[in-house]
Amino acid sequence: MSQPNSIIKDIKNKKIAPLYFLSGDEAFFIDQISKTIENEVLTDDEKGFNQSIIYGNDTDMSAIIGLAKQFPMGAERQVIIVKEAQHLSRSIDQLESYAENPQPSTVLVFNYKGKTLDKRKKLGKTLQKNGILLEFKKLYENQIPDWIETTAKEMGLALETKSKFMMTEFLGSDLGRIYNELQKLKIVAEDGKITPEIVEKNIGISKDYNNFELRNAIETRNAPKAFQIIKYFSQNPKDNPLVVTLSILYQTFSNIIIFHSLTDKSQGNIAKELGVHPFFVKDATVAAKNYPLKKATRIISLLRETDVKSKGVGATGNTSQGDLLQELLFKIFIQ
Repeated sequence: MSQPNSIIKDIKNKKIAPLYFLSGDEAFFIDQISKTIENEVLTDDEKGFNQSIIYGNDTDMSAIIGLAKQFPMGAERQVIIVKEAQHLSRSIDQLESYAENPQPSTVLVFNYKGKTLDKRKKLGKTLQKNGILLEFKKLYENQIPDWIETTAKEMGLALETKSKFMMTEFLGSDLGRIYNELQKLKIVAEDGKITPEIVEKNIGISKDYNNFELRNAIETRNAPKAFQIIKYFSQNPKDNPLVVTLSILYQTFSNIIIFHSLTDKSQGNIAKELGVHPFFVKDATVAAKNYPLKKATRIISLLRETDVKSKGVGATGNTSQGDLLQELLFKIFIQ
């Protein structure tokens, strides 16, 4: 079980700490735990007098500590959630004395987004001893598909392999957005099975015409399919911006160059060095066979050239994004 899910399970089982300090760059996990505390610790009747939601830019540490030392009214606990607590970073060390002896009947939660505490310093050590100190880092791109699969499984959904990669391609690394889309899919998937067709219909990505399929067509040198996809892109430019396609292709050919430089071409090492999901190692191997080092290097230059032209530099006349992509593909396939 992942760390956030373990904490959430404890909260729902009424195993509750007096202090939660939730920090780091991944706001989704901070919000998820904080919302669980907000929803689960007190009953609806108890919340009126015993639950406070305050914001770091509207208060100060002395006021928070003063409130935390108060006793609940007609309930076993009171809950205080400090949102946007990163605005208190200059005075956060004032929490140290309270953290040494936190009020047992108070659940004090800090949402310290985008910042972290030094766990080696006294405040960090005290929070770890008497409460829960968590730091959530952004997931790497190659970790997103597995997170989608795990989260879907916890929702009772079964994703086909292609479905999770389509979602990653379309939704990126916004875990909050991905979670909301999974909830939507749970409603529409009667048997709980999420096929590419369901993803296409309900999330707005074409299962056949997307950057995931374009990359695969180029890697396998399937020119007809690649040109078919960019024709679709040119007809739907708002949903398929050129800058995104160029970025994905740049990463693809950069990885091909890295692949050629590897002496250890075991699956694990390739996945690690390219920063890709192991699912894509086979694709990377095929791509490297189809594009020797010199070709891949020249194509990187072509991608940069296309990027410059898309910004109006060196382009002749009113060249559309579709025209630029078509020209790029011609040059890639004749390499």
